[in-house]
Amino acid sequence: MNIRQAKDYIKNSVNLYLKKDDFGEYRVSVVRQRPIFLLGAPGIGKTAIMEQIAQEMGLALVSYSMTHHTRQSALGLPFITQKVYGERSVSVSEYTMSEIIASIYDTMEASGKKEGILFLDEINCVSETLAPSMLQFLQYKVFGRHRVPEGWVIVTAGNPPEYNRSVREFDVVTLDRLKVLEVEPEYRIWKEYAVEKRIHNAVISYLDLKKEHFYCMEMTPKGRSFVTARGWEDLSEILMLYEDEQLPVDESLVGQYLRNDKVVREFTAYYDLYNKYKKDYHIGDILEGRPSVQAIARAREAAFDERLSLVGMLLDRVTARMGEVMEQAACLTDLKKALKAVGASAGDYVEPVLGLLDAQAQGRKKLLESLQSANSLSDADRKKHRSVIRFLEEGKKELYVGGVFTGTEAYGFLKEKYSQLVDRMKQDTARAGRELHALFVFAEEAFGQGNEMLILVTELTVNNISAQFIAAFGSPDYDRHNEELMLSQRSSDIQQQIAQLEL
Repeated sequence: MNIRQAKDYIKNSVNLYLKKDDFGEYRVSVVRQRPIFLLGAPGIGKTAIMEQIAQEMGLALVSYSMTHHTRQSALGLPFITQKVYGERSVSVSEYTMSEIIASIYDTMEASGKKEGILFLDEINCVSETLAPSMLQFLQYKVFGRHRVPEGWVIVTAGNPPEYNRSVREFDVVTLDRLKVLEVEPEYRIWKEYAVEKRIHNAVISYLDLKKEHFYCMEMTPKGRSFVTARGWEDLSEILMLYEDEQLPVDESLVGQYLRNDKVVREFTAYYDLYNKYKKDYHIGDILEGRPSVQAIARAREAAFDERLSLVGMLLDRVTARMGEVMEQAACLTDLKKALKAVGASAGDYVEPVLGLLDAQAQGRKKLLESLQSANSLSDADRKKHRSVIRFLEEGKKELYVGGVFTGTEAYGFLKEKYSQLVDRMKQDTARAGRELHALFVFAEEAFGQGNEMLILVTELTVNNISAQFIAAFGSPDYDRHNEELMLSQRSSDIQQQIAQLEL
């Protein structure tokens, strides 16, 4: 299965394991809660999907790599204590709490979340001394004498033996206590994640042309050669930083993240070409609705790979603008709720308003800390919470310095400050809409109703950001072209059906 199918399966399993009966007891007993074992090549996104699952389900997440653990750190340290059995006092061995289980309790304490996921990576690489204890842990959720708290589901992961010399193959007895999911890398699925995470468009555009370079693992005379999804994501981040600092990108840099000489050479050459396209076509002019005649003519006569790169660059710029609008909308929605509470307390005195602003800011900070402690905070939510906190704190400061005397005046000031943000969002929304329109106009002039238009409409449809923006604010161009393409597809399907009927 691919990584998205694995993600859906894990979410369903976690949801079922956390179901309770009428008495508040978990319907699936701890012993019968088989841990999930993700088996897949390194760097395909196993850790990333666990973070997504925790964020989407509102659960805490504790992650550990088992290669770093000895028997002592996993099970706890032994100590001697005295116990009395009948009338006889004897010395017995006990264990301190496992570092792993202690981390769960620490997370529960810091986040306030009582349910979560314990993710143990590289579980099939445990040391020889720890291996015998893993069987007991997988079935009974116990390390030493300490049990994983109820409400915590165990998910494990590991690499097949061909990728890791340290792998210890599980025997039948161990496998019989696991739910094994074999995961294969698939670019189409990773691309959805990449677009949402704002992976550098040069990476996505290149892989659209060279899907076979998304993931490869082979032996060469120089040793093992490989390219992974993790490598592409890390490369994307460093490319953005290098561009911000206007530093040159060469094969030496790319080779630090992609360990395949052929892929390094080809991507570096493509990256240089990608930047040349960006300059030659004047992307900003196209999205402002004033493409040059030369740009249209060149796009019309260009090879397919150049056209695809151009569409990718234009889409990247437009979706980035749409993303900013949707982030603003999420922040303003939360702020509106906060200001309504302020309005309810507004009266003759300003102090209750100041007190409420401070309380809301502190409450939001505690929520942010809780989500961070639980490792269940997405980048989008982090940005939203920080924006709300900044508005509340700045609002309180400006009211205090400005010498506003009544609660009603304070509320009026905050409403005006909020209205300014709404006006800014409206301006940004209008700009994003104009750029989207300009993109369609250019595509019509350069490509007509060709494959490039199909790619454009498809990408806008499957991209969560653009789909949300269009659903919220509309796009006549998108609606028209989407309908035309759907009609064309229906016509093609009917023709194929008729052809099949012919003798």
